[in-house]
Amino acid sequence: MYFKFTFCPIILLLWASLSFAQNVNVVIHGAASIAKTDDNFVCVTLDWWPAEKCDYNQCPWGKAGILNLDLRYGALINAIKAFNPLRIKVGGSLQDNVVYKVGEVSSCPNFMKREDGLFGFSQGCLSMERWDQLNRFFNHTGVKLTFGLNALFGRNESQTEKGLWIGDWQPQNTRDFIQYTISKGYKVDSYEFGNQLSGSGMGAKVDAKQYGKDVIVLKNLVKELYAHPETQPKVLGPGGFYEEKWFNTFLEVSGQGIVDGLTHHIYNLGPGGDPNMMNKILDPSYLNQVSQTYKGVSDVVNKFRPQLGAWVSESGGALNGGSKDVSRTFADGFWYLDQMGMASTYDQKVFCRQALIGGNYGLLNATTFVPNPDYYGALLWHRLMGSTVLAVTKESDPNLRAYAHCAKKKPGVSLIFINLSKDRSFNITFSNAKPEDAGKPNYEFVGKQNREEYHLRALTGDTKDDIVCLNDVPMVQTDSDDIPAMDPKLVDASTPISIAAQSIAYVTIRDFEAPACV
Repeated sequence: MYFKFTFCPIILLLWASLSFAQNVNVVIHGAASIAKTDDNFVCVTLDWWPAEKCDYNQCPWGKAGILNLDLRYGALINAIKAFNPLRIKVGGSLQDNVVYKVGEVSSCPNFMKREDGLFGFSQGCLSMERWDQLNRFFNHTGVKLTFGLNALFGRNESQTEKGLWIGDWQPQNTRDFIQYTISKGYKVDSYEFGNQLSGSGMGAKVDAKQYGKDVIVLKNLVKELYAHPETQPKVLGPGGFYEEKWFNTFLEVSGQGIVDGLTHHIYNLGPGGDPNMMNKILDPSYLNQVSQTYKGVSDVVNKFRPQLGAWVSESGGALNGGSKDVSRTFADGFWYLDQMGMASTYDQKVFCRQALIGGNYGLLNATTFVPNPDYYGALLWHRLMGSTVLAVTKESDPNLRAYAHCAKKKPGVSLIFINLSKDRSFNITFSNAKPEDAGKPNYEFVGKQNREEYHLRALTGDTKDDIVCLNDVPMVQTDSDDIPAMDPKLVDASTPISIAAQSIAYVTIRDFEAPACV
């Protein structure tokens, strides 16, 4: 980053003022929550991909994989520390091809390009020396860790059905790995069993009944090795794309109390090479389609009631490394933040972004470690949006998206507004919804305390910018690689909230009376 801007160009303000403004009243239903997220809802992944991973005639991973990422960079450390804490999931497509160099495993091969290998690569290895380095890094940065385990160890690919892996999972290598982890005192919040092995699978698949039996083995192993329940990591699965029949079968086989959290993946924008990517991101009807997946997963959770509910344990928007023209830009936030809002309304407890770093969809640039625009959107969500989710209703253009939570720091409520429109701004007022049994209509809310507003816009007004402005200040790391201050703009509560065209805004209202937030 060679230039550091101290302000956003004035053209943004002129452009915003010339756009057509529509008045909208937003009703916040604060009497009762509609869902609950985990306190650490925002999550990111670290992936196994080596530098040789290429898609669409580009190789965007560089040295951002788990085995070759330089953990000493101050920019990387500070970006993680800013969340205090950040939930990280270690895993990805190659995790079911990783052996752990511990116990009886003596050789430790590197991933190599191999045409007949899983996802085009040979088996790879995690040495305990690298595991030690990673854990020192996780401890230093305060990471809340989920680790994705190899669920294909000991199986063989079927000779009669391509992609199907058969036989019982062999747990010895995982047992040795967990024992080593315990002996070193490393903290693991949860273990996820396998990656994208559900349903039709991605590269590989496992029968639902077989997976159900094997996850019981893993659960019993974790209970055996972690003697004290309070230190026992949770077991998550299946970490794949939702298919109703497969999910139901595996949960029927595993039974109650085995899988603590039901994990699934979302890539609703399709292949990263799609030239229509921007149109998808800005189309509210397209963004709404994925709600059917959230509803399906929610129905399964309500049926089997895993302790931790449902998690989106991987979501990068666009498959195969993301879109080189969109994923690293301000425009991607229209998809990303909308998905977090939608997922939370369907009671998804955690939302893991693929990836913290690597590919085109990293929150950080893979070579400079400079945060991309989505990083700042995620950090604001983590700091402002509490775990209690409230219903929001409005009558307006569907290009205005709105989600409300109890404020993370009490009192009050926090909202996020996403304006997909290219030429229309919105002036927003609020109403407070009365409980239905009160027999009274909603009433207009006029606050007495200043609102806290955080407006996010692209630097030049072009949504493909890779620099975001917060309240007209460009978000650029300091000379010491610290995350810049992200202070709110205090606004007179008697005035409407103005959401500029193609912008995103977080708003916290401290004196809004919401019984669900008390």
